[in-house]
Amino acid sequence: MRHLELLPPWAALIVAVLVVSGATLTVLGGVGLVRLKSFYQRLHAPTLGYSYGTLLIILASMLMFTLLEGRIVVHELMIGIFIMATTPITLLMLGRAALRRDRDAKLGHDEEVPPRIARDADRPTSPRDLSGHGEGLVDSGLLPDLQAEERERKDD
Repeated sequence: MRHLELLPPWAALIVAVLVVSGATLTVLGGVGLVRLKSFYQRLHAPTLGYSYGTLLIILASMLMFTLLEGRIVVHELMIGIFIMATTPITLLMLGRAALRRDRDAKLGHDEEVPPRIARDADRPTSPRDLSGHGEGLVDSGLLPDLQAEERERKDD
């Protein structure tokens, strides 16, 4: 690669530091994924490592090709935007799923979610969950009352 010889020494040093730093952060994120004990700790390390590591490597690539081609090169920003947007969102979704799983296991819920109970004036209110936690609380829910619809069909 003879074109790399055209890169000024100060720029080559900056690019090298950015690439090595980014690769180190990414490797540390992978090590954290393997070494940390709980699931929630394992989510945190790779997210930060991969996001910031990728950012540093993209900055190094942008600097190197901008100096070599004599024009501003920004197409690497698309990769950075996708990485920086999808990694935290993935962390959030995995964390919420794990939190719900742990909360449901602690409360004794089965896999099957009980149907939502709609509020009716003629029907007594009862708790939605069968575990006894939150006794007396009624979830109005977003789903229609299927029992009321069945009663209406029978009346017709």
